[in-house]
Amino acid sequence: KFSGLRPRRFSQLRMMAVQQPVDSGLFGSSPQGSSAQGLLALLEEQEPLLQAHALKQLYQFLDHYWAEVASSVPLIEELSEDPNFQHRELAAAVASRCFFHLEEYNDALRLALGAGQFFDVSAQSGSKRTAAENQYVETMISKCIDEYIRLRTEEAESGTPAAIDDRMVAIVERMFDRCYADCAWSQAMGVALEARRLDKVREVLDRSASQNGAQAKLLDFTLEVCVGQLLYSRDFRLQVLGVLVEIHRAMAEGIRDHAAEVHCLQLLDKPEAAAETLKALLKGNERQTLLAYQLAFDMAESDHQPFLMALLSHLSTKEESKEETENEEVEDVAATPMAEATEPEEPIDPVKLERLMGILQAAGFMVDLQLNFLHGQSKADSLLLVAVKDSLEQRNSTLHQATVAAHGFMFAGTANTSFVREHMDWFGRSANWAKFSATASLGVVHRPKGLLAQSKQVLEAYLPRPGSPSPYSEGGALYALGLIHAAKAGSRTAEGGALAYLLEALTAGGSLEPLQQGGCLAVGLCAMGTADKHLYEVLKNILFNDSAIGGEGAAYGIGLLLLGQAKATGWTAEALTELLAYAHDTQHEKIIRALAMAAGLASYGKEEEADTLIETLARDRDAIIRYGAMYTIGLAYAGTGANTAVRRLLHVAVSDVSDDVRRAAVTNLGLLLFREPDRLPPLVALLAESYNPHVRYGAALALGIALAGRAQSPGGKAALEMLEAMHDDVVDFVRQGSLMASSMVLMQQPDSVTKPFREKIIKIIREKHSSTMTKLGAIMAHGFLDAGGRNVTLALSSRSGFTKASAVVGVALWAQHWYWYPLQHMLSLSLSPTALIGLNKDLNMPNKFTATCNARPSLFAYPAMTPPKSEEKKERVATVALSTTAKAKAKEKAKENKEKAEEKEKAEETKASTPETSEQESGDVKMEDVKEEEAGTDDASNEAKASDAAKSKTKKPEPLRFELTNPCRVTPEQEQFVTLDLDQRYVPVNPRCRPAGIVVLIDKTPDEPEDVAEVEIPTNDGDDDEADAPEPFEWSPDMQT
Repeated sequence: KFSGLRPRRFSQLRMMAVQQPVDSGLFGSSPQGSSAQGLLALLEEQEPLLQAHALKQLYQFLDHYWAEVASSVPLIEELSEDPNFQHRELAAAVASRCFFHLEEYNDALRLALGAGQFFDVSAQSGSKRTAAENQYVETMISKCIDEYIRLRTEEAESGTPAAIDDRMVAIVERMFDRCYADCAWSQAMGVALEARRLDKVREVLDRSASQNGAQAKLLDFTLEVCVGQLLYSRDFRLQVLGVLVEIHRAMAEGIRDHAAEVHCLQLLDKPEAAAETLKALLKGNERQTLLAYQLAFDMAESDHQPFLMALLSHLSTKEESKEETENEEVEDVAATPMAEATEPEEPIDPVKLERLMGILQAAGFMVDLQLNFLHGQSKADSLLLVAVKDSLEQRNSTLHQATVAAHGFMFAGTANTSFVREHMDWFGRSANWAKFSATASLGVVHRPKGLLAQSKQVLEAYLPRPGSPSPYSEGGALYALGLIHAAKAGSRTAEGGALAYLLEALTAGGSLEPLQQGGCLAVGLCAMGTADKHLYEVLKNILFNDSAIGGEGAAYGIGLLLLGQAKATGWTAEALTELLAYAHDTQHEKIIRALAMAAGLASYGKEEEADTLIETLARDRDAIIRYGAMYTIGLAYAGTGANTAVRRLLHVAVSDVSDDVRRAAVTNLGLLLFREPDRLPPLVALLAESYNPHVRYGAALALGIALAGRAQSPGGKAALEMLEAMHDDVVDFVRQGSLMASSMVLMQQPDSVTKPFREKIIKIIREKHSSTMTKLGAIMAHGFLDAGGRNVTLALSSRSGFTKASAVVGVALWAQHWYWYPLQHMLSLSLSPTALIGLNKDLNMPNKFTATCNARPSLFAYPAMTPPKSEEKKERVATVALSTTAKAKAKEKAKENKEKAEEKEKAEETKASTPETSEQESGDVKMEDVKEEEAGTDDASNEAKASDAAKSKTKKPEPLRFELTNPCRVTPEQEQFVTLDLDQRYVPVNPRCRPAGIVVLIDKTPDEPEDVAEVEIPTNDGDDDEADAPEPFEWSPDMQT
C-alpha cells in the first residue's frame, strides 16, 4: 500500500507521529483508553526517536498500564543498558517502576540507580507528584538506604572495603541534603548511625546548630540511642559517644550539658576525664556544685566498681599533689625568667571535695541514705511470714531453708532483725549447709553497710573465731560479709577493710569447705571486676586443690573478680585459657559448671569481642561447658537485644540434646531483652508451651527477669497470662519457676492486682498435697513480692540507663540455685530502692519539698498488712441433760406456776377492795404509751440504719491526685504520673531529671530558715518497733481501778 512512497516521505510520516498528541489515534488506542499496545509497538522500532516518544508516554501513564508493559520489560531493560541510546535513563526509570509494581524491589532499585534525573529524591513528597509516584520514590529510597546500610555493615564487620555502587552513594548523599533542607535532623542521624558513617554523625550535629534548640535535642536523641544500645556494634557506639563528648565540650558554658557529658564519659570508661569535669563544676557557683553532687549520685547508682575506684583515685591524687605541682611551677619560673606568667589555678573547696568523694565512696553518704529510706519506710509484713512459717511441716528442711531466704528478701536492706530475734529457736533448727544459708541471709538484710566495723558488729556471733563449733555458720557469715560489701568502691582500702579481713579468714580457715565456699564467694563479691592478680592467685590455689565444694566457690570467686575483664591478650586471656583447660581435666561437675560460668562473667559487656570464646564453648562436647556458653552469650550481650545473639539462643533452645543447655538458652533471653521487655512475650510464647519442661521453666524465668515490676505494661499483662497457665503445669519445678517469675512481674503492684496471686500462693503453702518444689516456689514468691519492705524492685539498669553489672551478675548467679541453694541470696544484688529523695546543699532532706502524683492513691498504695489474729472467747459447752433430770425439772416448774397463779388471784381480790389511784401517783404506764415508746425506738433505729446506708452510698470519692512528701516511694510505673512543682521553694538542680531516685535541690530562697530532716543511720539491731517510754506521772492506788 505504501510501496509508492519514497523513503524521505516515510521518515516525515514518523516525525509526524512523534509530534502528534498521544490521543490522536495514529498508532492505535490512547493510553487513556483501554490499552497501551500502540506505544509498546513503537518500542520495537529501530528509530530512537520513536522509542523515546513511547518511553515518555509510558512513563507518564505507567501506573495505569503496568500490567501490559510488564511483558515488554526485557526490551525496555535492554534499552536502559544500551550505551548508544541517549534516553537510557528514561528506559531505566520505566523498567524500575514496572518492577516496583511487580514487587521485585531489588530489580527496581537496581534500575532506579541508573534512572538519573528521573529518580528525584530531593523533591518534596507533595510537589507535582501523584500518590503512586510518591509511594514509588519513598519505597525506593527506603530500599536504597537498607541496601546501603547492609553493605556498610558488612564492610565494617569484615574489615574489607565493600563494592558499593557510586550511584547508590549519590542517592544517599542527596537524601542527607533533603533532610538538611527539611530540618529532619533525627532522620538524618538515624541513617548516619545505622550506616556507621561517623563523618555524617558529626556533620549532622554541626548542621543542626543552625536551628535554634535543634542541636541539644539531637544530642539527647543520639545519647538515648547509644544508652538504649540500639547500635549493635560496640566499637562504633563508643566512637559516637566520643563525638558527643567533643561536641559537648565545644559548647558554650551556658548551654553545655554536663550531665550528658559525664554520662558519655562513664559509658566510655574514662574516669580521668569525668574527674576533670566534676572538679571544674566544684570550682563554679553553687548551682554547678550541686550539679556535681547530682552527677556523683547518678554514677554511684551504677555500681560500676572499677570506674568509681579510678574516679576516686583521680579526684584524690590530683588534689594531694597540687602543692607539689605549684612548687615545681615556682622553680620553673625562677629558672626561666622570660617564661610567660600564668594565672594560678583556682583551688577547690576541701569541704565540697570531701562531700563529693563521700557520695562516691563505699562507706559514704549513698549507703547511709539507702539505709535510712529502707529502714524508715519499711512495710515488711512479719505476720505474713509467721503465717507461712506456721503452715509448714516442721521436719522439712528444704522449705525451712526457703522460708529463711524469703525472710532475707522481705527485710532486704532494712537492717531489721526483729523477726530473727523473736524466732531464734526456729532459725536455730538449721543444720549443716542450711545453717550456712541461714547465716548468709543476714547479709541480705544488712546490705549494704559502709564500714567493716558495722558489718562485723551485726555478724559478730557467727564470724570465725578460735574454737568455734560450727564451720557452716562461719562460712555463711563470710558469705554474708561479701554480700554486704559487694560492688562497693573502696571495700579493698584500709577505710573499708573488708577484703583484707576476708583474705585473713580464708587463709586461717585451712581446708574447711564451708569456710572456703563462703570466703571465696565473699572475696569475689568485694573485689568484683577489679582483676587483681594477687587475689586471682589466692583463689586459683584453692581451685586447684580439686575439692568439689571449695573449688566451686573459688571458680565463682574468680569469675566475679574478672567480671568484664576478658581480653584477647594479657594475663586475663592466659587465665581464661588456664581455667578452661582445668575444666576439661577435673571430674567434679560443680567445678566445671562454676568455671564455665566464670568464663561468662569475664565476658560481661564484651558483645562481639566475646564471639570467639562463645564459639569455643558452644562447640564443646561437654554439655556443662555448652551450658556456660549460653550464659556467656547472655552476659556478653546483656541489655543489647542483639538479633544475632537472640537467634543463636533460640536455635540452641530447640536443638541442643541437653535439657540444661536448652533451659539456660531460654533463660538468657531475659538478660538480652530487659531493655525491650515487650519483645519477649511473643518471642517465648511457643517455648512456654514446649513439650520439654526445662524449656518451659526457662521461659518462665526469662519473663520474670525481663518484665520485673511491669505488670501494668502490655508485655507484663501478656507475661502474666502465660505464667498463670504454667501455675497448673504437670511438672512441679515448672510450677515453681512460674510462681517465682509471677512474683517478680508483680513486684510493687497494688492490692487490686496482687491479691488473687497472694491468695493462690497462700493456698499452695497450706495444702498438704502440694509438692515440696511447688511450695518452695510459693514461699520464695512471698519474699520477692514484699522485697525490701515493699520498697525495692528488681532493676538491671540505673535510672540514667547505665547497665548495672552487679545486678546482671546477681540474676545470673541466682539462676544457679537450681544446683546450689545458697546462691539464692545473689538476687539481692539486683534489688534497687524505688525512692524519691530530695537533698539540699547540705545533703539534708527538706520537709517542704513535695511532688504530685496525678493518679488515684489506690493505684500505687502499699498492699494491706496482715491483720493480727483476734482472741476468741472460750464458751462453756452445755452440759448434757438426762431424761430423768428433765422430768424432775418439768414437775418443779409446774408447781411454781401453780403457786404464782394463786398469788395472782389474791392480789386481784385486794385491788378490787381498794380505791383507784392516779397513774401519776402510782407511776404505772399504759400499754398504749409503751407501744408508742417502742414504736419511737423502732423509728429511731430505722432512721439510723437509713442514714448509715445513705452514708455508704454517698461515700467520698477517691481523689484524682495526691501529694508525695520527702522521702517517699515512687515505683517505676508511677514515675510517668509524678510531677515536680517548679514554683515551690526547692527545685531540682538538673531541670531534666526524672522524678525518682536521689534529686539534689537548689533553694530559691536561701536566706529563709530551713525545715530539714537529717539522714539518720539506723541502729545495728534495726528494731525500732519498741514503744517509747511513757511521760512521767505520779502513781496512786486508785489507778488500779
